Amino acid sequence: MISSQEKYEFKSIKEANVNPEKVLRLNLIDETENIENIDWKKFKNLEYLSLKNLHLKGIPNGIGLLPKLKILDVSGNDFKFIPSNFTQLTMLEELFLNDEKNIDFSQNIDVISKIKSLKILHIENDGLKKLPPNFWKLNYLESVYLNNNQLKEFNFPKNKINNLKNIYLDNNLFVPSDMNRLNSQYGTLLRF
Repeated sequence: MISSQEKYEFKSIKEANVNPEKVLRLNLIDETENIENIDWKKFKNLEYLSLKNLHLKGIPNGIGLLPKLKILDVSGNDFKFIPSNFTQLTMLEELFLNDEKNIDFSQNIDVISKIKSLKILHIENDGLKKLPPNFWKLNYLESVYLNNNQLKEFNFPKNKINNLKNIYLDNNLFVPSDMNRLNSQYGTLLRF
């Protein structure tokens, strides 16, 4: 067990590679080193990983092998698909997919829906005009952040909502009458 004095957050892969088993947080925002060849298995205690704004064309498959990963931020990249081995992230609780203009969420919902530990999903500022038809498969989530998209309607079947407590819809294209209708239909579940 790692003591609290040994808990580290690193902001460069070079530093993190010195003692990878001690790394709990790895914040590689705007990292300039090539992360494609990282041996992710060495980071067996990693709980938080940010690969934000790296403009990755693909998410490294090795990330799906991080057994203790709880929070993953892959916002601001250029990938289209989430690796299928993400279903092995059995501890992942929060996933950030913000600022992803190239991803087709309808093609990735199946992978995301198999990450049963996932509680919070961020799909913000992605230019979404409508929710994918298979979005209901994410009904085990507790919170979904859909802020800053281009949504005009929300058609999530209420009977498909199991654990959802909050759906954040700030700064979309809803008109006030739609917001009132949705509030009466879904109650406090929706947040505008």
